[in-house]
Amino acid sequence: MAQTATESGYAFAQQPRAVSNRRKFRDPEQTDDRLAVNIMWDRRVVRGNTYSAQVLPATAVPDPVQLQKEAEKRKLSELKKRQKIRQTARPTTPDAVPGRKHMDVQTEMFLEEIADRPAEVDADTQTDPFMDRPPTPLFIPKKTGIDRETQIFEGELFDFDFEVEPILQVIVGKTLEQSLMEVLEEEELKNMRAHQEEFDQIRAAELAEAQRMEAAEVRRAEEKQRRVEQERERVANERTVSKKVAARGFAHRYVGDVVSEVFGNMEETGFFYDPLVKEIEDSFMPWLLGGVTSSINGAREAHEILEQAVVGALKLSASKNKLITDKYNELQAEANKAAEEAKEAEQPEVSGGGNARTLAC
Repeated sequence: MAQTATESGYAFAQQPRAVSNRRKFRDPEQTDDRLAVNIMWDRRVVRGNTYSAQVLPATAVPDPVQLQKEAEKRKLSELKKRQKIRQTARPTTPDAVPGRKHMDVQTEMFLEEIADRPAEVDADTQTDPFMDRPPTPLFIPKKTGIDRETQIFEGELFDFDFEVEPILQVIVGKTLEQSLMEVLEEEELKNMRAHQEEFDQIRAAELAEAQRMEAAEVRRAEEKQRRVEQERERVANERTVSKKVAARGFAHRYVGDVVSEVFGNMEETGFFYDPLVKEIEDSFMPWLLGGVTSSINGAREAHEILEQAVVGALKLSASKNKLITDKYNELQAEANKAAEEAKEAEQPEVSGGGNARTLAC
């Protein structure tokens, strides 16, 4: 009966246990496994050999006979399992006799209220927050041993005037030595500057002398070049003058006989002419010939036009005469034809009258 009540309602029972001793502070060195980024430390990853898994290819087709046999085996195993459960199960209460019914009764030592829905109560709880551990205080070891003290009076350790004398000697000696070296260095620099100035003066004088000599040499070279150019120009001018004189003499000798011949040839070729005759021949005669030619061409065109008009009139008259003649011939032919027809018509009448006269006789 207790089992029936438990199955119909809600019950929860757990053995009491002691609260674990939790530390007050959080351990800074402890790391949470949930924050691990290495997949080898993730508990959700199952590690093992994957080669033993039998993976069928996508194109494999199972055998229907084998599938049917496996289904029959599963059904048989389920049937056997159900029979075993029925045999091992607690015997149930027999059915009630007619007119009565069974009722659930609690047989436990303590009675409890049975309800379809157990009572629900909301309860809240809050755990203690984790607090950071305070910094560890500086470790100061405990004193061990016995403290002692002493007193040093003036003059017991050292005499300052006596002890400082060698230091002062060294400082003064080094200072004097450094000063002497600086003075000697200044004298040496002064001598070097004087020597440098003297060297610069000598070098400047030598450079000026070299520049003067170079300038004189350049002037001499330029003068020499100028003299050479002048001499070349003089020789070229003399050669040109001599050629001109020779050419002039040759021209005088050659042109003396040519002038008369040239003028004669020019007169023969018409180079020397009368302006009036030239103007008549070049201007008046072409104008006159042009006017006469235009007049003759106009008269010729008029004659041609008149001739064409006469020819056209004659052709028109001939065509008209031809038409009249053709018309006359047609009319004459029609008249002749009509006369012939009339004549032919008169001949039968004459022959009929003769016959009549014969009959009358």
